[in-house]
Amino acid sequence: MRFTFPGALRLRPRVFLPVLCLALSMSLGLMIPLPGFSLTGVAFGQGVPSGEKPSAAPPAANPPAGLTRLPEDPKPAPGFARGERVTGAAWSGRSAVVAPNGAAATAHPLATQAAIDVLKKGGSAVDAAIAANAMLGLVEPTGNGIGGDLYAIVWDPRSGKLHGLNASGKSPLGRSLEETRAIARAKGKTRNGALLLPSFGAVTVTVPGAVDGWFELHRKFGRLKMADNLASAIRYAESGAPIPEVIAFYMEGNRRRLERAFADGELEEIANARAVYWKGGKGPASGSLFVNRDLANTYRQIARGGRDAFYKGAIAATMDTYMRRIGGHLRKEDFAAHKSLWLDPACIPYRDVEVCGLGQNTQGLSTLQILQILNEFDLRKMGFMSADSLHAQIEAKRLAFEDRALAFHDPETGTFDQQQLLDPAYAKARAARIDMARAAEEVFPGLDALKSSDTTYLTTADKDGMMVSLIQSNYRGMGSGLVPDGLGFMFQDRGELFALSDGHPNLYAPGKRPFQTIIPGFAKKEGKPWLAFGVMGGDMQPQAQAQIIINLVDYGLDLQAAGDAARFRHGGSTEPTGEAASGKGFVVLEKGVPAEVAAELARRGHVIRPADGSLGGYQAIMRDFEHGTWIAATEMRKDGSADGY
Repeated sequence: MRFTFPGALRLRPRVFLPVLCLALSMSLGLMIPLPGFSLTGVAFGQGVPSGEKPSAAPPAANPPAGLTRLPEDPKPAPGFARGERVTGAAWSGRSAVVAPNGAAATAHPLATQAAIDVLKKGGSAVDAAIAANAMLGLVEPTGNGIGGDLYAIVWDPRSGKLHGLNASGKSPLGRSLEETRAIARAKGKTRNGALLLPSFGAVTVTVPGAVDGWFELHRKFGRLKMADNLASAIRYAESGAPIPEVIAFYMEGNRRRLERAFADGELEEIANARAVYWKGGKGPASGSLFVNRDLANTYRQIARGGRDAFYKGAIAATMDTYMRRIGGHLRKEDFAAHKSLWLDPACIPYRDVEVCGLGQNTQGLSTLQILQILNEFDLRKMGFMSADSLHAQIEAKRLAFEDRALAFHDPETGTFDQQQLLDPAYAKARAARIDMARAAEEVFPGLDALKSSDTTYLTTADKDGMMVSLIQSNYRGMGSGLVPDGLGFMFQDRGELFALSDGHPNLYAPGKRPFQTIIPGFAKKEGKPWLAFGVMGGDMQPQAQAQIIINLVDYGLDLQAAGDAARFRHGGSTEPTGEAASGKGFVVLEKGVPAEVAAELARRGHVIRPADGSLGGYQAIMRDFEHGTWIAATEMRKDGSADGY
């Protein structure tokens, strides 16, 4: 069998031996790995399930005749013992879902089921998205909940227009910049020249915007009563919802992390979180049923009393009382003053499609910048998973993220015109800075005006053609660690992303929105709505969104394979918190990236690291114009599902 990989490699002597070993291992059936990259059973282009660790090859002892010995390691390397598909990409885990009427893709099967049930009852795609998001707040508290914020892009078939929603909350009106800096000096950290806020505790909590986001979306595009949209989540919260493998893994990881924060004095109290999420001192086991009757009661109050029950009524009063009890600063007045913002998504051409995203205080325009820069490179000719293609993508990300560190801010306080970032001439100038032979030692913002995290994503579509791209998050893991008395959800810790340096556009101020990472994605083809998609995961989101579009458009992968394909993540860029870049940063590569490609990227100066579970979580729905159907795909690295009817 001959193995070929796209993209020519010019090898220096120091990388010749590892590549020779790889070639011999493939031709002779041996497994001779490069340092940090296990080759055992790995398929070209294959991604790695979230949380999976490298492991040893299976034992070599001969089993009895007719019996194949299973590996002693319960988590063998990705690809080991995997079956083979008869069609599509060999490394893709499943087929995409095809449905004639409606579709949903979420991070948990119950959330997908809740969305489909609402669609079957005559609900709109927005109703379905709310039902799914409410369910995810129960079954995936590691990524989202009503203690967090929300952004959405909606295609409305009646108006033939895209609508964007910014449902992010503000900092407390009653805490000054100097008070915030004092807390950072006492509990935070200094890194790469910047004073940073702590990751957990009351200082990180901003007003949760998700519930207002639900009602804003429902006001414009909903059909069913809100009680109908929340009914399934309420029922499972009372009777018990199954917790799958990946979510169970992350719930236990969050428990350990928040217990450390409490022991270190960073977190004011943890008894409420223990009572809701970690009964018996540990997280729910995989396959167990998780009950959260407090959350069921909170959802029921919202269903009866609307958004005012949360922002002005009994729920707001409870949150106020809790914050006073633990020494936090949010008050009922902060909740009452909250409002979401509607905005027009920005769109740019990429090859034969149009890709859209949200700006303001979130990073959606970074996706568009990356793609605009890459418009100047022939990625198809370079080849899928080639060193040239990945190098160009990594360097484009680095350039876009230097602008990201200074360009995105609360639209009610900032003055920078973000449309400058999308000027085609600017993209050409930025692309010209990429040296295909070498990673840049340093990169800087490109405009004179700029020189002075965990999440859930879901998407739904209905029989009338409405498409919803929605992303919602508590930010870092489960959030701040703080669960208000008797309400069954955790406050977000999004306020960690404020900068504390004078003159920074993201500088903390009372009543201000911090920089956000969560971004819904959307794309059109021939002017028609084509793709609602997103990839959760902090700074991974823009670079992963760009990789999905490239896989679909440049390399012709199908919707499921585009998400299953191996990913990279570049880290270490300048941050919107004021933290300086860490040199050239580092590149995390999944094992499906060919070993000789990883070696060539290292030769060009990139610092390569093996996969660490930080490669995001993908969901997508695409319109098949030829057949009039919906195509839905979900993330193989998570617990989710896609479905339709």
